[in-house]
Amino acid sequence: MKTVHKYLIVVTSMIVLALAILGGIFFTKANFYKTHFFPGTKMNGVDVSKMTCEEATDKVGKFVADYLLSIQGRDGATGEILGPDIHYEYVPNGEIDDALLAQNPYQWIGSKKRATDNEIELNTTFDEELLKEAVKAQPFMQKEQMVEPVDATIQWTDEDGYQLLPEVMGSKLKLKTVYQAVRLAVEQGETEMSLEDLYINPQITGDDAHLNECMKTIEKYFGTTITYTFGDQDPLEISGEQIQSWLTVDEDFRVSVDDQKVTNFVQSLASTYNTYGDKRKFKTSMGDKIYVSGGDYGWVIDKEKEKAQIYEDLETGGTIEREPIYNQTAKKYGSNDIGSTYVEVDYTNQHMWYYKKGKLVLESDFVSGNLSRNNGSPDGVFKIVYKERNATLVGEGYSSPVKYFMPFAYNVGFHDASWRNKFGEQIYLTSGSHGCVNLPPETAKELYETLEVGTPVVAYYREKVYLTAENARISNAASYISEDDYKELLKTDPTAVNPKPKKN
Repeated sequence: MKTVHKYLIVVTSMIVLALAILGGIFFTKANFYKTHFFPGTKMNGVDVSKMTCEEATDKVGKFVADYLLSIQGRDGATGEILGPDIHYEYVPNGEIDDALLAQNPYQWIGSKKRATDNEIELNTTFDEELLKEAVKAQPFMQKEQMVEPVDATIQWTDEDGYQLLPEVMGSKLKLKTVYQAVRLAVEQGETEMSLEDLYINPQITGDDAHLNECMKTIEKYFGTTITYTFGDQDPLEISGEQIQSWLTVDEDFRVSVDDQKVTNFVQSLASTYNTYGDKRKFKTSMGDKIYVSGGDYGWVIDKEKEKAQIYEDLETGGTIEREPIYNQTAKKYGSNDIGSTYVEVDYTNQHMWYYKKGKLVLESDFVSGNLSRNNGSPDGVFKIVYKERNATLVGEGYSSPVKYFMPFAYNVGFHDASWRNKFGEQIYLTSGSHGCVNLPPETAKELYETLEVGTPVVAYYREKVYLTAENARISNAASYISEDDYKELLKTDPTAVNPKPKKN
């Protein structure tokens, strides 16, 4: 038992000694940190670990003397403010002493882990005039280095159509605010600053709702195609690019269709595909080739309805295929729109031929309008307007009942002439009709029974004639001339008269 007791006394003595040593070390360290900063202590980025107030003040002073403010701008623009250039100096005012007094020396254990950067407010001075000059001298402050901001917009180019052009941020600074921002950074001892919030920015950017709605509308039009078909002829396509060229975008990014451009397109469509009154190359039954113009036959696009349909198509969008809207059609598409079923009327030879699907089914002599009395029959390409049985033809000074009437040029048409016993030759030159084509009764009957409404009628003179009758004007006859113009023509050219009968 004595041995154990002695052992306990020795152990206890050693513990007491160890505690005494540790306590001495603890209080020695605590006493040290009464006049020195804890490890890891920084003041505005300056490491003052284990330094006295005097040592820390000296180091902070040197740091301030070497002050450098780095400035970052757009597009790689940089600048800097050097402490010496603005007489930047540190003037101690006891803040470092206060920081040490606030430090509890008995908490030195673990202080390294709790290292702090004391954000003390340094008492600094600088020359404001020198700072203003330094700011003015920065590259990013030069006007020639500043790029004006540009709003995002939608712009038309012939190469790419309408495109959304993104904004240009530019590099134009708010000059009056730059100095204030730099001055504040210097006062606070900042070593870095950004100019980003000091630029004049575009007012409209690429994510603007109006811009994107505008582009969405444009893309709808761009995705629309209208393809016109013309029988076996090549179709005509209005592409999205062409439709896009009809659009206008106002300053509020509202999209509209330029009505004049649509009107111009419809006019060009009509000019290209209308055949009304066109000059047509025609092979006669006598074997020669002539040109026949005038008349009211042919394709005629209804420009107002076609224009309205285009607007409807644009609203619908997508791929659209259709014919143009016509107010008058012909038998075939193309330059030879007469087809193979037609009536050929040779006024000069006073003979007519009726072809059906290219086969001659009827021919006959006739008597046409009296040229000597200015009642010459209209020439051109026409069509049978209607057929009427037992009609009465009424005009100035006459009333003639007929059994078969087939008009083709206003009130001029084929009909039977029972009062005549002779047809053909040169009768029409002096004893012709009031304008209609007189046929033998049996011929008129046969023609009436086989002729369909809408059949083209190709009527022509082989010599120059002058037609002044109202029916020639209304039916767009090729040889029509107004009475006044005809009188003026005769003054300069007395030979401009209608053919006379040839002497045997």
